[in-house]
Amino acid sequence: MLVKKFVPCIYLYRQHAVRGLNDTTIVETDPLRLVQLYNENNADELIVFDMSEDDASHEEALDMLKEICALAEVDVIGAGNVKRMEDIKKLLYAGCKKAVLDYEKEANIAITEEVSLKFGKDKILLSFEEPEVLAANRELIETYVSGMILMNPHKIRETEAVTDLPFYVQVRQIALNKLMEIFAYDKVCGVTGNTINDNYKELLSLKGLCRENGIQVETFEAAYHWEDFKKNSDGMVPVVVQDYRTQEVLMVAYMNEEAYEQTLALGKMTYYSRSRQELWLKGATSGHFQYVKSLTADCDMDTILAKVSQVGAACHTGARSCFFNEITRKDYEEAENPLFVFEEVLNVIRDRKLHPKEGSYTNYLFDKGIDKILKKLGEEATEIVIAAKNPNPNEVKYEISDFLYHMMVLMAEKDVTWEEITTELANR
Repeated sequence: MLVKKFVPCIYLYRQHAVRGLNDTTIVETDPLRLVQLYNENNADELIVFDMSEDDASHEEALDMLKEICALAEVDVIGAGNVKRMEDIKKLLYAGCKKAVLDYEKEANIAITEEVSLKFGKDKILLSFEEPEVLAANRELIETYVSGMILMNPHKIRETEAVTDLPFYVQVRQIALNKLMEIFAYDKVCGVTGNTINDNYKELLSLKGLCRENGIQVETFEAAYHWEDFKKNSDGMVPVVVQDYRTQEVLMVAYMNEEAYEQTLALGKMTYYSRSRQELWLKGATSGHFQYVKSLTADCDMDTILAKVSQVGAACHTGARSCFFNEITRKDYEEAENPLFVFEEVLNVIRDRKLHPKEGSYTNYLFDKGIDKILKKLGEEATEIVIAAKNPNPNEVKYEISDFLYHMMVLMAEKDVTWEEITTELANR
């Protein structure tokens, strides 16, 4: 049985979120606020429709989409304004996990095979109104597409009769109990549209209702029950919290059974405050939520390691991490995290740009402008090629280092971050 998903949808028009594809009434001037609300209320995925009307607004929409993907704690599906393969590439490079071909457009049907072979079948969905288009292109779809979005909720039965592919159903406005009827269809994998948008605060209770009706929904399935843990004298288990990207230790807190179960239910770290003697959802007052990426128990089953996506500061002082009071230190050579090294160098380069230093080669490049930076970058790339022909491997190392430095000068000039680069690479 398919896991059923609750999927809000952002209809993006002129940098605002509007009511629908055929209704440009503004529902939120800042779509990022909606993303944060969907994060906090247990949405399973997010669909964004680009409704831009020209190339300039399309590029602005892509910029907004990048911000949406960076902020979203769930996978983002990009749709709308696809005319050619390049548009699919832009959606995926913006951070979308999947991109949608509109099968109401012949041009989108025509590029199905091309984009699927280029980016992978798992990256490609299609949207449609009438199942007849599926029947006419059945072999193409089942070979090159991984799923679908049915834009007409009255055609569920007909869609199931045509193909075995899973599909989302866009629902404009129905009673919430009707969602159970839609989810009962075997091939429906999720519901999206205004019914979900309007009721995002109810997603947790709706998931509970689904489970009561035997419908499988997105949730954390724990391999261990609370009784499997060894508790301390207070009946609690300590939790070490770590940033899932950087591996930085953020804090240590404690869980009781209720906190453990709520963490699994919400997907957000919940603790028991020993000082206040009460349950504590991290971020409930500050907005600094910790979204669960993984929970792991140690060998003795008496400590939990939580890897999280941290919003803002972990520490009540406002510091990123609670661990900043150095007790003592012995000089030693640290094993450098490469990403930290890159960040440090890039920060120095950015500082040079903001606070010029006389005699600085970096400032010389910034003063000469983008053409000089690009010329040097090209020269350094050529030096790598020449060095690679040299039997001494050190030459390649030196030239790659020079290239990376000049590349970071370009990054500072164009305001590109390492996080954007690493995220982009991770999405390919």
